[in-house]
Amino acid sequence: MSKKRKNRGNQIRDADRRSTAWLLTDTAYDTLCVSGYTRLSENPEVLMAVNKLAGLIGSMTIHLMANSEGGDVRIKNALSRKLDIEPNKYMTRMTLVSWIVRTLLLYGDGNAVVLPRTSGGYLEDLVPIPPSRMSFVPDGGYGYRILIDGREHDPGQLLHFVLNPDPAQPWRGMGLRVALKDVAANLKQAAATKKGFLADKWKPSVIIKVDSWAEELRTPEGRENYLRGFGTDEPGKPIVIPADGMEVIQVKPLTLNDLAINDSVSLDKRTVAAILGVPPYVVGVGAFNREEWNSFINTTVLPLVKGLEQELTRKLLISEDLFIRMNPWALYAYDVQNLASIGMNMAARGLMLGNEVRDWLGLEPKEGLNTLKILENFISLDMIDAQLKLDQSKKTEGAGGENDG
Repeated sequence: MSKKRKNRGNQIRDADRRSTAWLLTDTAYDTLCVSGYTRLSENPEVLMAVNKLAGLIGSMTIHLMANSEGGDVRIKNALSRKLDIEPNKYMTRMTLVSWIVRTLLLYGDGNAVVLPRTSGGYLEDLVPIPPSRMSFVPDGGYGYRILIDGREHDPGQLLHFVLNPDPAQPWRGMGLRVALKDVAANLKQAAATKKGFLADKWKPSVIIKVDSWAEELRTPEGRENYLRGFGTDEPGKPIVIPADGMEVIQVKPLTLNDLAINDSVSLDKRTVAAILGVPPYVVGVGAFNREEWNSFINTTVLPLVKGLEQELTRKLLISEDLFIRMNPWALYAYDVQNLASIGMNMAARGLMLGNEVRDWLGLEPKEGLNTLKILENFISLDMIDAQLKLDQSKKTEGAGGENDG
């Protein structure tokens, strides 16, 4: 029995030695590290795009709005402050909304859950639930339940934000991990290839060819002494070498351009930007373009924001006349001159207050600018026919009187 145990122990140790030796080889290490699963949260390009989206949406002011006969008006009360300034005692609106966006795009696979806590019918806190603490359980043919730390919760009592609904279970989000998986792996492989290429020691820029293989050149020390005999330590001083003794050849080492690494990386970065809907310059490709940026706000940011607005409105507000709106105007790429021109034109037509124009430009309000004003030649539509220039009889009479005088 002891002999069998001994033999078995030797077999285990031999297997361990074989496995360990294989894992410690440079080739195996590079292969294992690069070809494995790549998290989206570990990819720099994906993180840059997601952080940009989270920062932009988190910076949008949350307005509590009410429907009225004259149009939608903004309401400022304790509820609007709770939503826009202090959703809970540990976080600000910027922090909470940024967390929701990052969880939707990365960590929650298209799902982010927030628990509203109330006291006496008033909203007390909006508590974010980490994805590791929750799960979704189908309930019947269509409904579902949300488990938080093993306890069931009605989805109607929670804020459940969804990105890319699952076709089979529309209440569940799918996220972006499937679409970005291959691209993220390619970018990681390119980074590993670039790192290995730059660390390679076989990239000499000068090759010296001698006319014979002397005994002294057979060892590294001999070759070093041979080079030291013709070299110099003074910068700029010429080096004297025999005319027929050696030939100096300058070569160009293999570059990343030769491997087409830069082109493939640029293509993969643009693919990441296209999938996430951000401008390519956000992930390090191309330059800033104002029209492209404004299109990004309209086509990528606003759809995400609409999902947040609708979930907050239908779960937090009881009155049918109230709704939540997030202000996107600060996100657009404006020019100060354009803002001033638009504001002056609207103020001249009585559509904006003077202090509203100053607020656009970041200036403090002034007295006397809180009254709507209009140029004297702007008249209401029903007074168009009363203009003197359109009444030909009055124009004729006025002209004849002047001639008689």
